[in-house]
Amino acid sequence: MNAAAIITSARTRARLSKRELARRVGTSPAAIVEYESGRRSPTVDSLDLILRVCGVDMAISFVDRSETDRLEKCGRDLEAVLELADALPKRAPNPDLQWPLLPGSRAVRL
Repeated sequence: MNAAAIITSARTRARLSKRELARRVGTSPAAIVEYESGRRSPTVDSLDLILRVCGVDMAISFVDRSETDRLEKCGRDLEAVLELADALPKRAPNPDLQWPLLPGSRAVRL
């Protein structure tokens, strides 16, 4: 979610007009319009103030991008394996099926 969507969502949840939000924040209504349209990006401090006026706390977290990329790749790989498994023919287990005999082993019934 980008700053424009966050500000719009917080303002509408707080039931504030753009004019009233601007008054409470100490900026112009035109600035709020520009923030919400995405034509202008607020500073982190401005965004924090706008959200606090709307009754929302801002939390920032930092994520190691390499770890996120690795997890996303693992997820894509798992999805591909599961799609492959779904494509395989489904068969009921055969009670007469035996594991193949290897040298020096005995037959095992399933």
